Amino acid sequence: MTAFSRGPGRTERLVLPGVLTAEQAARTVAGIAAVQRPDGAIPWFRGHHLDPWDHVEAAMALDAAGEHARAEAAYRWLADHQNPDGSWYAAYADGDADAPTDLSRETNFVAYVAVGVWHHYLSTGDDAFLDRMWPTVYAAVEFVLALQQPGGQIGWKRESPEDGGRDVADALLTGSSSIHQALRCALAIAEHREEPQPDWELAVGLLGHAIRHHPERFLDKSRYSMDWYYPVLGGALTGPAAKERIEQHWDDFVVPGLGVRCVLPNPWVTGGESCELALALWVMGESDRAVEILQWIQHLRAENGMYWTGYVFEDEAVWPEELTTWTAGSLLLAVAALGGDEATTAVFGGERLPAGLEPECACGGSGQGPSACRR
Repeated sequence: MTAFSRGPGRTERLVLPGVLTAEQAARTVAGIAAVQRPDGAIPWFRGHHLDPWDHVEAAMALDAAGEHARAEAAYRWLADHQNPDGSWYAAYADGDADAPTDLSRETNFVAYVAVGVWHHYLSTGDDAFLDRMWPTVYAAVEFVLALQQPGGQIGWKRESPEDGGRDVADALLTGSSSIHQALRCALAIAEHREEPQPDWELAVGLLGHAIRHHPERFLDKSRYSMDWYYPVLGGALTGPAAKERIEQHWDDFVVPGLGVRCVLPNPWVTGGESCELALALWVMGESDRAVEILQWIQHLRAENGMYWTGYVFEDEAVWPEELTTWTAGSLLLAVAALGGDEATTAVFGGERLPAGLEPECACGGSGQGPSACRR
């Protein structure tokens, strides 16, 4: 893996007035690079754990900054340490593949490799990389779809062996929305390779329908802001439906001048949720509001260019006192999308991603009919 580069052109694409200068962007990218292990693993911060989803998000941020060798090393880590069933464990101590600390296998964690791999390919045009990673992506998608329920939603996880190793059928709206984006990226990879996956097309169509029309198929986590905006960020809700959803709970979750609450009613805004909402707003075409939110959360920026996870505004206190790679990564990706970075806009904008096949459903798209849709 190459050393971190501060060369010309690396961070100019990440300049956003009121949010990042080129120098500030370079410090943030250097902060993520400093946490990455020599084997490519990117834990939350050194001494904490790695989870596969946040590892990919940080790798995508490195690609957005032009640090392609570092991003490729992160994906190589995933390929080298994938479980035989196509999954990864939910957590590894300090990114040590030999030291998993949570042996459950969460479906949205597993699926997200497809987003990162497609993003890296679009950033580099490296067909050899895509060839090497295709078996990894294919196995990950097959693991995830083995937990898809008849109504389209994706079961949350496969439990650890000590807990019986059973598949958990309960579905999370945030996780399934993230998987929706990941499956569309996986289909894009398959189409690019001219390897059609009709079962995946059916699966993503059924999943998107469930997200749009059948909230009863998901656990109620409506207190969490992610459940509010992720159907938009994951590409299942678009147009007027996306606008209506965001406006409906804007005043509940958005704290003007500070950012986005993680969970109601807690007086706690978090950088990751704020940046993801900014991305969702960009997806909706509301760039001005997206930029404003990113400007607000600069109060979370530390001197080393990294970002504190959150801020308890009633106590005027940073909490928890941790500078996470995924928070910095989410900020860089939001800035990259707003700046028109082609790879980032492609994986989050969704216009060029396959949409899957919409199922027949007796609900007529209203969400009020029978609970079973038909493929």
